Amino acid sequence: MTATNLQNKAVSEAESGKKPRRSLKPLARIFPYVRQYPRSVAGALVALVTAAMATLVLPVAVRSLLDNGLISASSSLVDTSFAALMVLAAVLAVASAARYYFVITLGERIVADLRRDVFAHVTRLSPAFFDEVQSGEIVSRLTADTTQVKSAVGATASIALRNLILVIGAVVMMVVTSPKLSALVLAAIPLIVLPLVAFGRSVRRRSRRAQDELALATAYAGEKIAAVRTVQAFTHEAPAIAHYTGAVDGAYDAAQQSILSRSILTAFAIFIIFASVVAVLWFGSHDVMSGRMSAGTLGQFLIYAVVAAGSLGALSEVWAELAQAAGAAERLVELLNEESAVASPAQPVRLIRAEGRVEFSHVEFAYPTRPEHQALHDVSFVIEPGKTVAIVGASGAGKSTLIALLLRYYDPLQGKILLDGKDLRQLSLDDLRGNIALVPQDVTIFAASIRENIAFGRPDASNAEIEAAAKAAQAHEFIMALEGGYDAPVGERGVMLSGGQRQRIAIARALLRDAPVLLLDEATSALDAQSEMLVQKALEHLMQGRTTLVIAHRLATVLKADHILVMDQGRIVEQGTHTSLSQSGGIYARLASLQFQQAVN
Repeated sequence: MTATNLQNKAVSEAESGKKPRRSLKPLARIFPYVRQYPRSVAGALVALVTAAMATLVLPVAVRSLLDNGLISASSSLVDTSFAALMVLAAVLAVASAARYYFVITLGERIVADLRRDVFAHVTRLSPAFFDEVQSGEIVSRLTADTTQVKSAVGATASIALRNLILVIGAVVMMVVTSPKLSALVLAAIPLIVLPLVAFGRSVRRRSRRAQDELALATAYAGEKIAAVRTVQAFTHEAPAIAHYTGAVDGAYDAAQQSILSRSILTAFAIFIIFASVVAVLWFGSHDVMSGRMSAGTLGQFLIYAVVAAGSLGALSEVWAELAQAAGAAERLVELLNEESAVASPAQPVRLIRAEGRVEFSHVEFAYPTRPEHQALHDVSFVIEPGKTVAIVGASGAGKSTLIALLLRYYDPLQGKILLDGKDLRQLSLDDLRGNIALVPQDVTIFAASIRENIAFGRPDASNAEIEAAAKAAQAHEFIMALEGGYDAPVGERGVMLSGGQRQRIAIARALLRDAPVLLLDEATSALDAQSEMLVQKALEHLMQGRTTLVIAHRLATVLKADHILVMDQGRIVEQGTHTSLSQSGGIYARLASLQFQQAVN
């Protein structure tokens, strides 16, 4: 399964009138998680069966009480019957408590494992997947959908199994007690089961749509909350509120349709079930009055009929809940089945510490979301170990695409990219990316301390190493000025730091990484003139002995590069040193003339 816009899939199907075939099969994907905890499963099953058997024995005790104790007026038999009922009540109470403990604990454990596996799988998917799917949609599946599955795996599944045992046991005992009356009850079963199946399909379909609508609303809210400063700066609060309100109302309408289906299903099932019980009671009463059946036998049969009816009624509700959980499980299974467009080979070539020779050989590439627009055309160049190559050109020329391919976020459509003569597709992703340090233009700062942010690429780094990297990145001074120093929180996305401070944290992170290949994507773009000068010195020291690929709009940052590549519309159109390119009269010369003239003015 390739990356698709999952959050719109079921909604578009519903809008088009297409009815996808759905069942409880997605819940089967949860069974491997259940098998990991055999003791809890065994304990739950023993408790469940014990509680069901205690319930089924109860009518026998009632019959004995009616036919023997009360009719014969024997106080000893009455006392014995009531004592037996008390013992059954105690067994039922203990077994029910044990069942609740085991199944709820099992549900919590299974869902924790499921969330872990879904998150781990999603973090390994290639960026091509995230180009199409909103992060809020994924978060919705990790929270709301797993909670729905937890309810099914825990209480709902055990209740369904308990009621199924009670239905089967009660029906068997009804047949043993009175075959004639049992035939009347069994005749009503098809009238109950068939609507259950028919309505269940409707509930599953509508539940899935409700979950998809809610995920859309969650994704929209997450995006706008993350960018709340931009929303407020452009006074976009009212449109945002209106859009979210519409999305929430859409989710409500879809949920209401699901609830309506469940309500109709429940009402129909309860009426048919208890109507059959009333009919049986009417026939049985005439048999008792004519002497063909004892009062105790009718009482026993009636209790079994009530147990069977109540259990069938509960099954109708449980079935709807399981259908909802199946819809949630299906959405989670979609994520787990999502295959990454980029993955490590089965038998990778090992690369512990690269020398740093980078080669692009006749590379052609187009982004999966824009296959008709080719981002790179026959790109070839070599960076020798320890050398610095700068990539310049207008926005959209393909510069950042080179970094995305070198990190193997994507694979080229044609051509090869090599590191130390090894095709990147032969290397494990951990080995490849472990040899690369990145300072991106759009710096990602996490809602953690400054220390944790700098050590993001090396969590085992010592405090001394972290501080040394910060000093080299000209970040130590402003860090120590913060309350808490290196332990100071920075807020979500680093909102408590300035743009230049965030950039220096990213540079310190790359310094601490100490990788043989360094990628600088507009690494000094957010710095003021003084900070840029200081950081440039730090970067020059960092770049010594490392293969460095520098992407820059500002040509002042690439003057000392060993080689400069000029890109235009996905092609390398010029290459050379700053001096040779400035004298060539081409694109670079025009860019240099324009920028340096502006700097003078």
